[in-house]
Amino acid sequence: MLYYSVKLIITALLIVLISEVGKRSSLMGALLAAIPLVSILAMTWMYIDTNDSKSAVEFSQRIVWLIAPSMTLFIAFPLLIKNGFGFYVSMAVSIALTVAAYYAVIFVLGKLGITL
Repeated sequence: MLYYSVKLIITALLIVLISEVGKRSSLMGALLAAIPLVSILAMTWMYIDTNDSKSAVEFSQRIVWLIAPSMTLFIAFPLLIKNGFGFYVSMAVSIALTVAAYYAVIFVLGKLGITL
């Protein structure tokens, strides 16, 4: 239980750090958020938990395929805000569009014989 608490605290602290830095400098906050910290942490925790680098490699290879559809959120959100939609509506629509983009990419990859 202590191990999971440590993992949770470290992960939460990184998220808080990024949001606090972002309040002071949107560029620095964006830079920190653009670094794949969550992926790095996930791969690190996987390796520590299993002592098997193969699972981290498979995880990272799958992430590569999902980078493009994740851009949907970062394109849709500012466009919606600039067109007069509120923050929460823009966020919800952007998330929904991103989920749809993930499903579309996974579907197309499946048709091409690539399974994630």
